[in-house]
Amino acid sequence: MQAAQDAPGYHTSVFRIAGMDCADCAAKLEKKITALAGVRSAAVNFGAGKLKVEHALNDSNIIEAVQQAGYQAVSDGQAARPGAQSAGAWWRKPRTMATIISGVVLLAAILLDWIGMSENIIIPLYFAAMAVGGYHVAKSGLYGLKSLTMDTNFLMTIAVVGAVAIGEWSEGATVVFLFSLGNALQAYTLDKTRESIRSLMDLAPREALVRRDGQELRLPVAEIVVGDLIIVKPGERIAMDGNVVNGVSTVNQAPITGESMPVEKQVGDLVYAGTVNEQGVLEVAVTKLSADSTLAKIMHMVEEAQADKAPMQQFVDVFAKYYTPTVIMASLGLMFIPSLLFNQPFDLWFYRALVLLVISCPCALVISTPVSIVSAIGNASRRGVLIKGGAHLEQMGRIQAVAFDKTGTLTIGKPMVTDVVSLNGIAKEELLLLAAAVEKWSEHPLAQAIVAKAGNASLKSVTKFKALIGRGAQADVDDQTVYVGNRRLFEEIGYALASYEEQLTQLEQQGKTVMLVGSEQRVLGVIAVADTLRENSLEALVALRAAGVHNLAMLTGDNKRVAAAIADKLEIDSFYSELLPEDKVSALKQLARKYGSVAMVGDGVNDAPAMATATVGIAMAVAGSDTALETADIALMSDDLSKLSYVMKLSRKTVAIIKQNVTFSLVIKLLFVLGTFAGFVNLWLAVLADTGASLLVTLNGMRLAREIK
Repeated sequence: MQAAQDAPGYHTSVFRIAGMDCADCAAKLEKKITALAGVRSAAVNFGAGKLKVEHALNDSNIIEAVQQAGYQAVSDGQAARPGAQSAGAWWRKPRTMATIISGVVLLAAILLDWIGMSENIIIPLYFAAMAVGGYHVAKSGLYGLKSLTMDTNFLMTIAVVGAVAIGEWSEGATVVFLFSLGNALQAYTLDKTRESIRSLMDLAPREALVRRDGQELRLPVAEIVVGDLIIVKPGERIAMDGNVVNGVSTVNQAPITGESMPVEKQVGDLVYAGTVNEQGVLEVAVTKLSADSTLAKIMHMVEEAQADKAPMQQFVDVFAKYYTPTVIMASLGLMFIPSLLFNQPFDLWFYRALVLLVISCPCALVISTPVSIVSAIGNASRRGVLIKGGAHLEQMGRIQAVAFDKTGTLTIGKPMVTDVVSLNGIAKEELLLLAAAVEKWSEHPLAQAIVAKAGNASLKSVTKFKALIGRGAQADVDDQTVYVGNRRLFEEIGYALASYEEQLTQLEQQGKTVMLVGSEQRVLGVIAVADTLRENSLEALVALRAAGVHNLAMLTGDNKRVAAAIADKLEIDSFYSELLPEDKVSALKQLARKYGSVAMVGDGVNDAPAMATATVGIAMAVAGSDTALETADIALMSDDLSKLSYVMKLSRKTVAIIKQNVTFSLVIKLLFVLGTFAGFVNLWLAVLADTGASLLVTLNGMRLAREIK
């Protein structure tokens, strides 16, 4: 897969990991796999539940090592293969089954203990509950110890062994069950969050109807190649990216772009894998393999984004690194100092030290950030916004100024006829058709705008067409020469334009390009063309102000008059005109000096230097443009500027929830540590608190997967 980057004799494999419920556990797994002979490097993406290994072993060796650590692994290629089976019902997984059996045996032991049954029967039942429920915990803990990492499983194993050593059988069994139950629930909720992102790939059909050599065949998408013709019937999902070569229909593109309304598609239009054909039959020429589709690219980017840690997550990781050893040292001190120095009962303080070991687990703290980031990025991807990492998500909430490219960002990027002004008695319709007859033969964007405005109307035939570079065009229509061009052309012909100056100036002050239409005898009229604003540009900018942005700026290569007209319509605070790409970088730096955090929104090509300079670069992705996706920190798949305020709200809510989770985790730890020294906390209560805290921060983070208002 990445042979060009692999060392000689090594290859790279990617695995899906199930049951990984703690970022600290993920770090231990990464260290364990890296320590294997024959492994050059290993990286665990906790958010996506993926393990990437560069190694000289068989994949089965890696899978076995992962299983020894207490998790399940499957090759990423195997998991993505059409027809691949899921991991099965959650309650059939080994850890979950062990938890259920442990709970049943524990309940039986407690009931028999309650009615006064002999210890010869009760103690074996407690032992059985511990052995079944704690098998995977002890196994993972011992493997962690082999790689010199004392993880939560090891701490819990020591605590249970200690409880048995002092005769606390019921408490030890209860601790094992609660811890195992907490792990199972946490793994289930996290796997559900990860699956919500992976399910994107399920949007694309596994098969498609393909026309080859005059035959229609239903083939797996893996066998379809670029250039094949696929047939998509009404109501079916489109299996591959491609261009429509026959048919007209509306397509629901929500899975890719987040657009709420279906988009009309006709010959020449691009369609995407995973979108739904709603009405007519479409014939689509495949342009990308299934592995290279926009949908596959989105899923890959969303998963990779989760490995990019937000600044707050980096802080938590560093904190946890020192926090756990500190508490372990405190536990050892609590175990020996009171009895050695103050003649206190060893059993009492040994028990309290075990409680402190259990409560020292940093899982709730470490998981508080990544689960929130995973949920938020998944939410954004379903709304047609790709965020390339937690750092960019967190930074969006701090943005104080937003700079926009004009063409293709605030405007559609395509010139359109806005005004048709007839002079000297000719009808507007006749003027437009006359100009279109001449411009039909020109490839200039302004000429194409005039032809497009004429629509399907029948145009007169012309002869002697001639393009006049930098001025316009001319052709003979009905035995007279007709000119379509700028002021310069008509001044060269000899027209005095003073009588039309007021009308021309008024249109030009609105930021429009003015073209005159006339014959050799007279001026017939004026056609104004402009790059029109996107429908929701003004609304989107208003929403950004409401979201707390202090300055809105526009950067453009257009002249000052056009820039001023657009800025006035959109009520933009400042604009910079006649800019080259390097000038846009200078403007961004100027805004950053004044406002601090600045976002740049552009088309991802000529705006790339400015986007790279900004705190956050945001691309109008043109529904999956490779350049836009690679350049930007955030990509708007549907080119919908209204999503900017949504991302800012999502960012702020994410940061707020992370702060809630971190604060809650630390407060719970502090209270129970103090309670341990005071003797108010026992083993099972410590496990309940730790497990409960982890579940609560997980569920709180998962709130970000819902709609943000």
